[in-house]
Amino acid sequence: MIASLALWSLLTGCGTTTAPPVSEKKALKANWRGDGEACGPGLSRGEADESLALGRAFMLNNQWPAGNFAYEYDWRAKSDSKDDNEVRQAGATWGMGLMLHDAPDDAEVRDALLKALDFWDQQAVDEAGRRYLFYKGAEKGSTGMIALVALAHIELLRSGAELSPERRAKVQTDLTGLLATIRAQRADDGGFFSYYRKNLTPYRKPNPYADGEAVLALTKAAKYTGHTERFDEVVGWVKKDYVRNVANARDKDPDSDTTKGYYQWSSMTWFELANSDVAGKGPWEDWLMELAVWMIDTHRTLKRTRNTSYAYEGIIPAYETARKKGDPREAKFRCVIDQGMRKLTSWQLGHPLAVSYVSKADPADTRGRGGIQNIHNEPGLRIDVTQHQMHAVILHRRYVAK
Repeated sequence: MIASLALWSLLTGCGTTTAPPVSEKKALKANWRGDGEACGPGLSRGEADESLALGRAFMLNNQWPAGNFAYEYDWRAKSDSKDDNEVRQAGATWGMGLMLHDAPDDAEVRDALLKALDFWDQQAVDEAGRRYLFYKGAEKGSTGMIALVALAHIELLRSGAELSPERRAKVQTDLTGLLATIRAQRADDGGFFSYYRKNLTPYRKPNPYADGEAVLALTKAAKYTGHTERFDEVVGWVKKDYVRNVANARDKDPDSDTTKGYYQWSSMTWFELANSDVAGKGPWEDWLMELAVWMIDTHRTLKRTRNTSYAYEGIIPAYETARKKGDPREAKFRCVIDQGMRKLTSWQLGHPLAVSYVSKADPADTRGRGGIQNIHNEPGLRIDVTQHQMHAVILHRRYVAK
């Protein structure tokens, strides 16, 4: 199903040598430094390349023939969880799109993404120019799922990967329908209704995850796929949702769960807006860097014991913004990136940096190899954990370990 890791490593220039495993206690202690202490070695370009090669293999090896993905694989028991989640399945599809955009000539990833989109096509209901998805015939669908599948379409189109004219036209048509559904889910007082029913009517109050996923999809569609008519609308919505999910939420609770849920999606959106034709229409860069400081100092991402790769989907864009502007927060962001990304990579099966618990995994088990644990000593490999971390690695290779 996939090219051998050795071949992939040769092509990317990253080695496959192993190093003595690091104990969990030592690895965690080494990566929980505070301000003013040495930041550690960080993640080198070669180590990031190898991580992405491993993650790519894991994603490909855990795609079912139907096109969706194994939700969670236990590498110790060598068994699959019975759990599933429509939004995380959609996120895995987006993850394949992000990998394709990073390597548009990778025909194997392209074909896997097309297979995933064919799966979602089977879940679709088209009505009045909108496209709704119902995962495995569910009685409801979610805005987050729609937004993430839309993002997968966007990454495919902007990648420049080879497609037939007919397939490209279908992808564009389907994306237009998904964007129309996202807009129909917008609530009058801000945010997006979380779900829609079988009769296609929206319901349930907004949640910060869907709010962020929806505006990111609309922003990227406006910026990369010709839907420029969405820009003015998105600018107003993003400003309104900042008040809802950041300013007001943090007034109620300085370490707000609402803001945490909104964090990486809003950060990615602001980064896109700050580097677009509407850069001057909002304080995007200020929000991006200020909220990265919040993620580090208030949410204390380096102290969290579970996987926080989502945080680096926002902190790395904040670092790049600070670097370009000569903002003194650049050093703070870089220090946290160096510590956090190295720690999280030590939870990846097959990586030379793996802690001792992870290094016990069977190297011949292609289902597990390349997957990333949600914590340093639990064997579950959930598809969304690997997907988010691979996106963080892609961003790291693009802006940090150039």
